[in-house]
Amino acid sequence: MIVKLSMFLMLFPFMAVAQGFAGLGQDAEGFDVPFKGHTLTFPKDHGAHPGFRIEWWYVTANLSDDTGSQYGVQWTLFRSALRPLRQSGWQDPTVWMGHTALTTPEHHFFGERLARGGIGQAGVTPAPFSAWIDEWQLQGPTFQDLSMTAATEEFSYNLQLTSQDPLILHGENGYSVKSEQGQASYYYAQPAYQVRGTLNLPAGPIAVTGTAWLDREWSSQPLSADQTGWDWFSLSFNDGTRLMAFQLRGEKFDFISGTWITEKGETTPLKSNEILLTPLATTVVSEREIPTQWSLSVPEHQVDVTISAINREAWMETSFPYWEGPVNVTGNRTGVGYLEMTGYE
Repeated sequence: MIVKLSMFLMLFPFMAVAQGFAGLGQDAEGFDVPFKGHTLTFPKDHGAHPGFRIEWWYVTANLSDDTGSQYGVQWTLFRSALRPLRQSGWQDPTVWMGHTALTTPEHHFFGERLARGGIGQAGVTPAPFSAWIDEWQLQGPTFQDLSMTAATEEFSYNLQLTSQDPLILHGENGYSVKSEQGQASYYYAQPAYQVRGTLNLPAGPIAVTGTAWLDREWSSQPLSADQTGWDWFSLSFNDGTRLMAFQLRGEKFDFISGTWITEKGETTPLKSNEILLTPLATTVVSEREIPTQWSLSVPEHQVDVTISAINREAWMETSFPYWEGPVNVTGNRTGVGYLEMTGYE
């Protein structure tokens, strides 16, 4: 979702925080910008949007083995345009970045890849769908039937993702506002994949099943100048309902938004005053104090839950560091999900 944008700081070293977190409040002159009323088109919009500055394909999976042990997997491909030019070959101004992680209750493994555009090292095609950076791949005949692979020296995985559920358009038909000043992105998701496959850990292979959530988002100026970080939640409840919520932390106030998703895939946008988020406990991770347990409530939809990290040390020590890992949900609804947090110093 929007909150995946932090990783682009490494690609824009000249941008200051005063321009918005990781430079994402920088002026979008020369780039395309989202506008209200635009209609997303599929499968075209599963592919890349070179007129926009930033975009990503982002999968998080909650998995378990036959003993009930829990695991989390992250697969991400980011695209960043360094200039508002559409050229090919070695003149292509695109930079690609891949992140992957595998989380257990005891360990958190991660990897990173970087690639330049225009030479085939990384890219995305909409139909048949294929997203790749080197040998890391997310691909399939359609967006509803995908294989997902990645490997590092410590771990690898090969997972199959399938879903017959509808795509979810966040915000107003995919137009997702991110600040009081009106910055926005195009944002949709497939939150209802069923997953089956194998994790290869240092101790050996493990067969797993579970669920996965895929986020798609693109923009050119998604944040305001004073937004300093964010907390993003994707929650799948055992009764079939789902919730996406994010909090963009500003110097003066926080901007909160989300989407309520019924078991049939029907959506209701949630405004800031409809979501209550409170940190309950923190953990010192990489010399930073990170909230690893939260209270979240949405009274209109009878949600009053506690969100707890499965592994409180799920720190991504990548080119731009952040916290991301699987969570358990308890309270008047139970389930699993993922939490991402950026901007904690």
